[in-house]
Amino acid sequence: MITSADNPKVKVARALLQRRGREQAGQCLAEGVRLIEDVMRAGATPALIFFVAPAPDATRTMALLAAARTADVPVWELSPAVFGTLSDTVTSQGVIAVAPIPPAAPGGDADPILVLDQVRDPGNLGTILRSAEAAGVARLLLVRGCVDPWSPKVLRAGMGAHFRLSLQSGVSWAEVGRQLAGRLLWLADVRGDSAYDRVDWTARCALAVGGETMGFSAEATALAAGRVVIPMAGATESLNVAMAATVLLFEIARQRRLANVTG
Repeated sequence: MITSADNPKVKVARALLQRRGREQAGQCLAEGVRLIEDVMRAGATPALIFFVAPAPDATRTMALLAAARTADVPVWELSPAVFGTLSDTVTSQGVIAVAPIPPAAPGGDADPILVLDQVRDPGNLGTILRSAEAAGVARLLLVRGCVDPWSPKVLRAGMGAHFRLSLQSGVSWAEVGRQLAGRLLWLADVRGDSAYDRVDWTARCALAVGGETMGFSAEATALAAGRVVIPMAGATESLNVAMAATVLLFEIARQRRLANVTG
């Protein structure tokens, strides 16, 4: 059992609580049995796993640790005090993995791309990632200014979607323009002039959502084919960015399913 917070393994892991540490190491902290199972099912091998006893779900935790040892993943028990220096949750499942951040994979040429701009709330970003996976939009570009997708809070909210999507974060709008060459980019905007369900999402396209604080920049506007809006009834002016993204993503999925468009 590791009982000192100054243990080198613990110090390396604790650095991953900060964005800079994650970027330098190319690793993140995945906390919880389900999330670590998702990491391993996605083919990523944790560098190591920490646990604290007794685990709330001992049977499932022990099965996970056994599978990790079979895969030659080092497993270390921590004292409760040391484990607490790594855990980012109020009620922890008692297991944390140091997991590799997978590289962004190229998507199919016909696949739609989701661009996220100024999405700063961890819960919103995690929800958007889950919706993107569920809607079949597998490639995402996160413009500088978004919350780090690999932070513990976003990882929890994403519930494993991170490891099944292609995520590229910290990109500039100039880089977005290069990657979207030949695609129609639509900006989701409450002041948009095109109803979201009147746009042809079966074409080679991309959707940008976000701009929560100041709206989309001039760079984004210059790249856009237009702005789409979700018509509202009553006095409601707008939806939460995660809710709006979900509505838009499932309209993309609906149209492409009916047209049987594949990447």
